[in-house]
Amino acid sequence: MRPGAYRLGRAVWRYGHNRALRVGLERGRRDLNIQRQRLGLAPIDRFHGGISPDLALVATYPQLEYPRQWPAGVEITGPMTYEMPHPEIELPPGDDPLVLVAPSTAHDSDNHLVRTALAALADEPVRVVATTNRVAPQHPIDVPANTVLVEWLSYSQLMPAASLVVSHGGHGTVARALGAGTPVLVSPIIGDMSETAMRIAWAGAGLSLPWRLCRPTPLRWSVQRLLNEPKFTAKAQEIAAWGRENEGAARGAELVERLALSSVTAPQ
Repeated sequence: MRPGAYRLGRAVWRYGHNRALRVGLERGRRDLNIQRQRLGLAPIDRFHGGISPDLALVATYPQLEYPRQWPAGVEITGPMTYEMPHPEIELPPGDDPLVLVAPSTAHDSDNHLVRTALAALADEPVRVVATTNRVAPQHPIDVPANTVLVEWLSYSQLMPAASLVVSHGGHGTVARALGAGTPVLVSPIIGDMSETAMRIAWAGAGLSLPWRLCRPTPLRWSVQRLLNEPKFTAKAQEIAAWGRENEGAARGAELVERLALSSVTAPQ
Protein backbone atom coordinates (compact mmCIF):
# COMPACT_ATOMS: atom_id res chain seq x y z
CA MET A 1 0.00 0.00 0.00
CA ARG A 2 1.09 3.54 -0.68
CA PRO A 3 1.38 5.68 2.47
CA GLY A 4 -1.88 7.51 3.16
CA ALA A 5 -2.10 11.20 2.33
CA TYR A 6 -4.73 11.90 4.99
CA ARG A 7 -5.33 10.88 8.60
CA LEU A 8 -7.60 7.91 7.83
CA GLY A 9 -5.27 6.66 5.09
CA ARG A 10 -2.27 6.91 7.39
CA ALA A 11 -4.12 4.96 10.08
CA VAL A 12 -4.96 2.19 7.61
CA TRP A 13 -1.36 2.13 6.40
CA ARG A 14 -0.05 1.83 9.98
CA TYR A 15 -2.50 -0.99 10.68
CA GLY A 16 -1.39 -2.83 7.56
CA HIS A 17 2.24 -2.42 8.57
CA ASN A 18 1.83 -3.24 12.23
CA ARG A 19 -0.65 -6.10 11.89
CA ALA A 20 -0.84 -7.70 8.46
CA LEU A 21 2.86 -7.41 7.66
CA ARG A 22 3.91 -8.50 11.12
CA VAL A 23 2.06 -11.80 10.73
CA GLY A 24 4.23 -12.69 7.75
CA LEU A 25 7.41 -11.56 9.48
CA GLU A 26 6.66 -13.66 12.55
CA ARG A 27 6.02 -16.70 10.39
CA GLY A 28 9.30 -16.18 8.59
CA ARG A 29 11.17 -15.89 11.86
CA ARG A 30 9.54 -19.06 13.20
CA ASP A 31 10.43 -21.05 10.08
CA LEU A 32 14.00 -19.77 10.20
CA ASN A 33 14.40 -20.74 13.85
CA ILE A 34 13.14 -24.26 13.09
CA GLN A 35 15.97 -24.64 10.60
CA ARG A 36 18.48 -23.09 13.01
CA GLN A 37 17.44 -25.57 15.69
CA ARG A 38 18.09 -28.47 13.31
CA LEU A 39 21.61 -27.14 12.81
CA GLY A 40 22.21 -26.74 16.52
CA LEU A 41 22.06 -22.92 16.37
CA ALA A 42 20.41 -20.68 18.92
CA PRO A 43 17.12 -19.01 17.90
CA ILE A 44 17.07 -15.34 16.95
CA ASP A 45 14.42 -12.84 18.01
CA ARG A 46 14.75 -10.29 15.20
CA PHE A 47 12.94 -10.27 11.89
CA HIS A 48 14.67 -10.76 8.51
CA GLY A 49 17.12 -13.24 10.04
CA GLY A 50 18.72 -13.92 6.67
CA ILE A 51 19.89 -10.32 6.38
CA SER A 52 23.04 -9.20 8.18
CA PRO A 53 22.37 -6.84 11.11
CA ASP A 54 25.79 -5.28 10.45
CA LEU A 55 25.32 -4.34 6.81
CA ALA A 56 22.34 -4.56 4.45
CA LEU A 57 22.71 -3.01 1.00
CA VAL A 58 19.49 -1.71 -0.55
CA ALA A 59 20.38 -1.51 -4.23
CA THR A 60 17.73 0.92 -5.43
CA TYR A 61 17.18 4.66 -5.84
CA PRO A 62 16.43 6.55 -2.62
CA GLN A 63 13.74 8.44 -4.57
CA LEU A 64 11.71 5.20 -4.59
CA GLU A 65 11.90 4.75 -0.82
CA TYR A 66 9.17 6.06 1.46
CA PRO A 67 10.48 8.33 4.24
CA ARG A 68 11.42 6.21 7.23
CA GLN A 69 13.93 5.78 10.02
CA TRP A 70 16.27 3.10 8.70
CA PRO A 71 17.86 0.61 11.13
CA ALA A 72 21.57 0.93 11.75
CA GLY A 73 23.60 -0.89 9.13
CA VAL A 74 21.11 -0.33 6.28
CA GLU A 75 22.56 1.57 3.32
CA ILE A 76 20.80 2.66 0.11
CA THR A 77 23.54 2.39 -2.49
CA GLY A 78 21.71 2.96 -5.75
CA PRO A 79 21.16 0.14 -8.28
CA MET A 80 23.92 -2.30 -9.15
CA THR A 81 23.25 -3.02 -12.82
CA TYR A 82 24.79 -5.56 -15.16
CA GLU A 83 24.01 -6.54 -18.73
CA MET A 84 25.27 -9.28 -21.02
CA PRO A 85 26.46 -7.76 -24.33
CA HIS A 86 24.04 -8.05 -27.23
CA PRO A 87 24.18 -6.68 -30.79
CA GLU A 88 22.26 -3.49 -31.48
CA ILE A 89 18.99 -3.78 -33.38
CA GLU A 90 17.59 -1.56 -36.12
CA LEU A 91 15.05 0.92 -34.77
CA PRO A 92 11.79 1.81 -36.52
CA PRO A 93 12.35 4.70 -38.96
CA GLY A 94 11.19 8.23 -38.23
CA ASP A 95 11.37 10.82 -35.47
CA ASP A 96 8.26 9.97 -33.44
CA PRO A 97 8.77 9.18 -29.74
CA LEU A 98 10.12 5.69 -29.14
CA VAL A 99 8.23 3.41 -26.75
CA LEU A 100 10.07 0.34 -25.47
CA VAL A 101 7.93 -2.61 -24.36
CA ALA A 102 10.12 -4.68 -22.03
CA PRO A 103 8.16 -7.46 -20.31
CA SER A 104 9.23 -9.89 -17.61
CA THR A 105 11.54 -12.75 -18.56
CA ALA A 106 9.87 -15.11 -16.08
CA HIS A 107 6.14 -14.40 -16.26
CA ASP A 108 3.37 -13.63 -18.76
CA SER A 109 3.69 -16.80 -20.80
CA ASP A 110 1.04 -15.60 -23.26
CA ASN A 111 2.95 -12.34 -24.02
CA HIS A 112 -0.15 -10.45 -22.90
CA LEU A 113 1.64 -7.19 -22.18
CA VAL A 114 3.37 -7.17 -25.56
CA ARG A 115 0.18 -8.03 -27.44
CA THR A 116 -1.80 -5.37 -25.57
CA ALA A 117 0.81 -2.65 -26.06
CA LEU A 118 1.17 -3.34 -29.77
CA ALA A 119 -2.60 -3.25 -30.27
CA ALA A 120 -2.90 -0.06 -28.19
CA LEU A 121 -0.15 1.84 -30.01
CA ALA A 122 -0.66 0.60 -33.58
CA ASP A 123 -2.29 3.87 -34.73
CA GLU A 124 -0.51 6.25 -32.36
CA PRO A 125 2.19 8.73 -33.52
CA VAL A 126 4.94 6.69 -31.86
CA ARG A 127 7.58 4.17 -32.81
CA VAL A 128 7.54 0.93 -30.84
CA VAL A 129 10.26 -1.58 -30.05
CA ALA A 130 9.04 -4.65 -28.20
CA THR A 131 10.84 -7.75 -27.02
CA THR A 132 9.44 -11.11 -26.03
CA ASN A 133 12.50 -11.55 -23.80
CA ARG A 134 12.72 -15.10 -25.16
CA VAL A 135 9.26 -16.06 -23.88
CA ALA A 136 8.25 -18.06 -26.96
CA PRO A 137 4.81 -16.94 -28.24
CA GLN A 138 2.16 -19.63 -27.93
CA HIS A 139 0.50 -18.19 -31.06
CA PRO A 140 1.61 -15.48 -33.53
CA ILE A 141 1.85 -11.86 -32.39
CA ASP A 142 0.41 -9.22 -34.74
CA VAL A 143 3.15 -6.64 -35.41
CA PRO A 144 1.93 -3.19 -36.60
CA ALA A 145 3.81 -1.12 -39.17
CA ASN A 146 5.25 1.23 -36.51
CA THR A 147 6.74 -1.64 -34.49
CA VAL A 148 9.87 -3.76 -34.38
CA LEU A 149 9.48 -6.99 -32.40
CA VAL A 150 12.58 -8.96 -31.35
CA GLU A 151 13.24 -11.82 -28.97
CA TRP A 152 16.05 -10.02 -27.10
CA LEU A 153 17.72 -6.60 -27.09
CA SER A 154 20.23 -4.42 -25.31
CA TYR A 155 18.85 -2.11 -22.65
CA SER A 156 22.03 -0.05 -23.05
CA GLN A 157 20.95 0.75 -26.60
CA LEU A 158 17.20 1.10 -26.11
CA MET A 159 16.71 2.73 -22.70
CA PRO A 160 18.50 6.03 -23.54
CA ALA A 161 16.78 6.19 -26.94
CA ALA A 162 13.28 5.60 -25.55
CA SER A 163 10.82 8.27 -24.43
CA LEU A 164 8.91 5.69 -22.35
CA VAL A 165 9.35 2.13 -21.11
CA VAL A 166 6.33 -0.17 -20.68
CA SER A 167 7.10 -3.01 -18.27
CA HIS A 168 5.71 -5.48 -15.78
CA GLY A 169 7.78 -3.69 -13.13
CA GLY A 170 10.72 -5.96 -12.46
CA HIS A 171 13.17 -3.89 -10.44
CA GLY A 172 16.05 -4.44 -12.84
CA THR A 173 14.09 -3.10 -15.82
CA VAL A 174 12.75 -0.17 -13.83
CA ALA A 175 16.21 0.71 -12.52
CA ARG A 176 17.69 0.64 -16.02
CA ALA A 177 14.93 2.88 -17.36
CA LEU A 178 15.24 5.44 -14.58
CA GLY A 179 19.02 5.32 -14.89
CA ALA A 180 18.57 6.48 -18.48
CA GLY A 181 16.15 9.22 -17.42
CA THR A 182 13.19 7.45 -19.03
CA PRO A 183 9.76 7.32 -17.31
CA VAL A 184 7.99 4.00 -16.84
CA LEU A 185 4.49 2.60 -17.26
CA VAL A 186 4.23 -0.44 -15.00
CA SER A 187 1.54 -3.12 -15.29
CA PRO A 188 2.47 -5.50 -12.47
CA ILE A 189 1.63 -9.17 -12.81
CA ILE A 190 2.98 -10.81 -9.64
CA GLY A 191 5.04 -10.44 -6.47
CA ASP A 192 7.03 -7.31 -5.76
CA MET A 193 6.08 -5.79 -9.14
CA SER A 194 2.98 -4.27 -7.51
CA GLU A 195 5.15 -2.68 -4.84
CA THR A 196 7.47 -1.27 -7.50
CA ALA A 197 4.50 0.09 -9.45
CA MET A 198 3.19 1.90 -6.37
CA ARG A 199 6.57 3.45 -5.69
CA ILE A 200 7.03 4.58 -9.29
CA ALA A 201 3.67 6.36 -9.18
CA TRP A 202 4.38 7.80 -5.71
CA ALA A 203 7.77 9.13 -6.84
CA GLY A 204 6.23 10.74 -9.94
CA ALA A 205 8.50 8.89 -12.38
CA GLY A 206 5.69 7.03 -14.13
CA LEU A 207 2.27 5.45 -13.76
CA SER A 208 0.82 2.15 -12.56
CA LEU A 209 -1.68 0.25 -14.70
CA PRO A 210 -3.22 -2.63 -12.70
CA TRP A 211 -2.95 -5.98 -14.46
CA ARG A 212 -6.73 -6.37 -14.55
CA LEU A 213 -6.86 -3.13 -16.61
CA CYS A 214 -4.05 -4.12 -18.97
CA ARG A 215 -6.16 -3.68 -22.09
CA PRO A 216 -5.55 -1.55 -25.20
CA THR A 217 -7.64 1.50 -24.27
CA PRO A 218 -6.33 2.02 -20.69
CA LEU A 219 -2.78 1.35 -21.85
CA ARG A 220 -3.12 3.85 -24.71
CA TRP A 221 -4.46 6.54 -22.35
CA SER A 222 -1.60 5.93 -19.92
CA VAL A 223 1.03 6.17 -22.67
CA GLN A 224 -0.52 9.37 -24.01
CA ARG A 225 -0.44 10.96 -20.57
CA LEU A 226 3.15 9.98 -19.89
CA LEU A 227 4.31 11.32 -23.26
CA ASN A 228 2.29 14.53 -23.05
CA GLU A 229 3.07 15.58 -19.46
CA PRO A 230 6.76 16.59 -19.12
CA LYS A 231 6.77 16.19 -15.33
CA PHE A 232 7.24 12.41 -15.59
CA THR A 233 10.34 12.69 -17.77
CA ALA A 234 11.68 15.50 -15.58
CA LYS A 235 11.42 13.29 -12.50
CA ALA A 236 13.05 10.34 -14.24
CA GLN A 237 15.90 12.57 -15.40
CA GLU A 238 16.32 13.89 -11.85
CA ILE A 239 16.71 10.31 -10.61
CA ALA A 240 19.17 9.56 -13.43
CA ALA A 241 21.27 12.58 -12.44
CA TRP A 242 21.48 11.24 -8.87
CA GLY A 243 22.52 7.85 -10.24
CA ARG A 244 25.38 9.34 -12.28
CA GLU A 245 26.78 10.87 -9.09
CA ASN A 246 26.22 7.77 -6.94
CA GLU A 247 27.41 4.53 -8.56
CA GLY A 248 25.73 1.69 -6.66
CA ALA A 249 28.31 -1.06 -7.14
CA ALA A 250 31.20 1.20 -6.14
CA ARG A 251 29.37 2.33 -3.02
CA GLY A 252 28.47 -1.27 -2.14
CA ALA A 253 32.08 -2.42 -2.52
CA GLU A 254 33.26 0.44 -0.33
CA LEU A 255 30.82 -0.49 2.44
CA VAL A 256 31.70 -4.21 2.30
CA GLU A 257 35.42 -3.42 2.46
CA ARG A 258 34.86 -1.09 5.40
CA LEU A 259 32.93 -3.80 7.26
CA ALA A 260 35.62 -6.41 6.50
CA LEU A 261 38.40 -4.11 7.71
CA SER A 262 36.51 -3.28 10.90
CA SER A 263 36.12 -7.00 11.61
CA VAL A 264 39.84 -7.58 11.12
CA THR A 265 40.92 -4.67 13.30
CA ALA A 266 38.29 -5.11 16.03
CA PRO A 267 39.73 -6.03 19.45
CA GLN A 268 39.47 -9.74 20.23
